[in-house]
Amino acid sequence: MVYNRENDKIEHKHFYDIIDYLKEGDVLVRNNTKVLPARMFAYTEHGGKVEILLLKRFNLNEWEVLVKPGKKARIGAKLTISDELSLEILSTIEESGSRRVRFFYNGVFEDVISRVGEMPLPPYITEKLKDQNRYQTVYAKVDGSAAAPTAGLHFTDELIEKIKAKGVEIVDVLLHVGLGTFRPVKTDDILSHHMHSEYYEISEESAERINKAKKEGRRIIAVGTTSVRTLESASDENGFVKATKDNTEIFIYPPYKFKCVDSLITNFHLPKSTLLMLVSALSTREKMLEIYNTAVSEKYRFFSFGDACLIL
Repeated sequence: MVYNRENDKIEHKHFYDIIDYLKEGDVLVRNNTKVLPARMFAYTEHGGKVEILLLKRFNLNEWEVLVKPGKKARIGAKLTISDELSLEILSTIEESGSRRVRFFYNGVFEDVISRVGEMPLPPYITEKLKDQNRYQTVYAKVDGSAAAPTAGLHFTDELIEKIKAKGVEIVDVLLHVGLGTFRPVKTDDILSHHMHSEYYEISEESAERINKAKKEGRRIIAVGTTSVRTLESASDENGFVKATKDNTEIFIYPPYKFKCVDSLITNFHLPKSTLLMLVSALSTREKMLEIYNTAVSEKYRFFSFGDACLIL
């Protein structure tokens, strides 16, 4: 679906038609994070089975993880995942109920979990992926996410080459996607909702290219809400971004005024999600709900492996 805010027009297209909406000089900003095989099964000293989901890295060996069932993950408990990987529960993170743990292993952590972990697919996908790369963008590069930046899943190498040939600049930024992004807002007052922090990076080169485009009045088109969160977290009032490595808890909802981002490629999001609030800020809540009603009536597919929306 294409929604143009200038003429308030909705169009129905195929994703590869996106090339017709991009023009020479546009900057397409994408998140090159890579999803870790972050879902693992561990066993207690008494043989009880526990599901572990990696959320966020604190340092070389310590992570925030989601543990199910929580009662088997008391502080001090030692759990075994495989012959080459085990962990100890260090503390409970109060606001989310997740745990801080220390892993014990030999070698490189990413290599070890590639052997014992599974892709952390959303719960509504019940089939195991035969090809783990189905849940990675074709440009995924830097390990660290608990979920895919799903707007990027629509791109193929071939389409990216066509976009480049048209004179569109492609710039990579990084935000490691945590599961907090997908948690529903349960408070009546959205200001009471606690946003989980996510790690992001913008290199000197990427910042320079984005800022040059801003100075020249060229469009910045974000691929996905994670790219939006990265750009808006690092922007000053004039929309110029700084090269940085930081954590962000930015929460975007109407009537937020975007500083850097002009257009957005995104999927269709869940009700009561912070992501739906973010896309609503590009127009209004009422307009976005009207667009979503159109998407429902036209039988668009929602969520991670669903269809895409271009907001111009």
